[in-house]
Amino acid sequence: MNEFPRWKYALVVVVLLLGVLYGVPNLFVQQPAVQVSANRGAPVDEALKEKVQGVLEQGKVPFETIDLNASQLLVRLPIGASEEQARAQELLKADLGDQYIVALNLASTVPGWMHAIGAREMPKGLDLQGGVHFLMQVDDKDVMDRQLQRYADDIRAALRDKQIRYQSVGRGPGGVVVELRSAEDRTAAQRIIEMEVPDVTVAVGGQVGDAYTLNATVKPEKITEISQNTIRQNVATLGNRINALGVAEPLIQQQGDTRIAVELPGVQDTAEAKKILGATATLEYHAVDENANAIEAARSGHVPPDDKLYYRRETGPDGQPIPILLKKKVIVSGDEMVDASSAPDPQSGTPAVSVTLNATGGRKMLEFTSQSVGKPMAVVYVERTPEVKIVNGEEVRSAKITEEVISVATIRGVFSNKFQTTGLGSAKEASDLALMLRSGALAAPVDIVEERVIGPSLGKDNIEKGIKAVLIGFVSVLLFMIVYYRLFGIVADIALFFNLVLLLSIMSAIGVTLTMPGIAGIVLTLGMAVDANVLICERIREELRNGSTPLASIRAGYEKAWATILDSNVTTLFAGVALLTMGSGAIRGFGIVLSIGILTSMFTSVTVTHAITHLIHSGKRRPKSLSIGIKVPHASAS
Repeated sequence: MNEFPRWKYALVVVVLLLGVLYGVPNLFVQQPAVQVSANRGAPVDEALKEKVQGVLEQGKVPFETIDLNASQLLVRLPIGASEEQARAQELLKADLGDQYIVALNLASTVPGWMHAIGAREMPKGLDLQGGVHFLMQVDDKDVMDRQLQRYADDIRAALRDKQIRYQSVGRGPGGVVVELRSAEDRTAAQRIIEMEVPDVTVAVGGQVGDAYTLNATVKPEKITEISQNTIRQNVATLGNRINALGVAEPLIQQQGDTRIAVELPGVQDTAEAKKILGATATLEYHAVDENANAIEAARSGHVPPDDKLYYRRETGPDGQPIPILLKKKVIVSGDEMVDASSAPDPQSGTPAVSVTLNATGGRKMLEFTSQSVGKPMAVVYVERTPEVKIVNGEEVRSAKITEEVISVATIRGVFSNKFQTTGLGSAKEASDLALMLRSGALAAPVDIVEERVIGPSLGKDNIEKGIKAVLIGFVSVLLFMIVYYRLFGIVADIALFFNLVLLLSIMSAIGVTLTMPGIAGIVLTLGMAVDANVLICERIREELRNGSTPLASIRAGYEKAWATILDSNVTTLFAGVALLTMGSGAIRGFGIVLSIGILTSMFTSVTVTHAITHLIHSGKRRPKSLSIGIKVPHASAS
């Protein structure tokens, strides 16, 4: 008797049903949509929804629904209305202005109850949707040059505070070189630097003339930390900038140790993308003028000579930006900032941001706060975006400068290079401010080393070719198995179909982006998936030739083939895991699909086929033959 436990039947049924449930969303066609989100704290509410609806109705743009959630509006247009989608974006951009980001998008038509359980369609990659791809190289040398300059400033400040006489502190070939007047000063300076600047290793150098030298080099672990922080800050900065492009689902990720890959689906204007990515930004701290009326100054245009009129990022009750008068003198700027992080204030528990300045910035802040306890201080975000205009047939380059106050907080005590910014509304606001402080400007220059543009028609062509390739491979395998293995081939084909369903459902559930390499991985998986069934069928044939009964041949075929199936799939799985862990981009995507496909094929090719085979033959006590493509002499049952 070829036994198959009932719990395995239950497992097969549950897994296949879940696979179908999570794979079905990929059959729903996405519809064109326009996404409207706030740019600078503007409200997203029913009033905005009514305004958007009025603009579309006035422009005679057909739409189905306008969905409102906490952070954005989504205008759904009829399927296939690509021209109306572009026209809707133009109308809304012109009417809503800079306060809102209007982006093209593709809206899901998957029912809400499926989304509630995590069942959704796979997102498509750049090669299937079209857009722009940039590969950017981060200048590590510039990062270390600036960091070494900061360490040199810190060393000077530490030696001055401890009244150690030195001749010079400057850059050397491998770090910072300190020249002192005597051997005693050198010994004392070495001890002070090791205490005050723990990120460097200090070694005694030789004597150059009448100078006694010390060589300070950055510790290897600190170099690694600086490099990783630089990449992370640049990724965050580029993310902030790309929001201005109105891209619905951009991809910005680290690639290797010094490169950043940027993919902008749906963007075809590379000049606009480069302009945004190449923008520069910084931060400035200013004192608030409490003796002047900012509202009156904004109304009349009369600003005190030592002040400058700014506007806060948030808006007032009337929906307009709130004016504020700040002193023109800059206390410290973003290039003097070392770090920023969000954490609750240990005394009050309210949201706060901890900031660390270098030695120069610390001295400026100490001098200012010593005279300004109890007074407000503002943080100003300044961005300079290059613009290119065609005037009389020639390019004219200019710059658009945006200045806005992102935070105003009261100074509660004297501080220098380390302090907290409080008075923030929520923990999220504190986290956003810390990110803004860290990523207001690029931590290191980046150069575009690779640029590709993929048109939407090419992406559509890729999808059609990919689907065609999958279907040809799938049908070819199905026909071969039916012709060569008859009934057992049909069982293998059923398992192969569910293997494809499970593969797509798992990719959808975990959010794998479908790309052309991913489609190649699916095709390869389909070809490899039948290997296990071929091994099983050949084992069963061998047992039949040796005179075993049909049921005994089935049992022996699955038992003896399992070890070989496991070995071959595990070795291939190792290769797939290596690709997804050490590879990047297309290579990693291929590795993910291959690894998932191996796991699903092992389940369907062995467990699912065994369950179906046992179900077919369980009602026959002693079948005389098997439909497996060969004729063998009947062996009497023992």
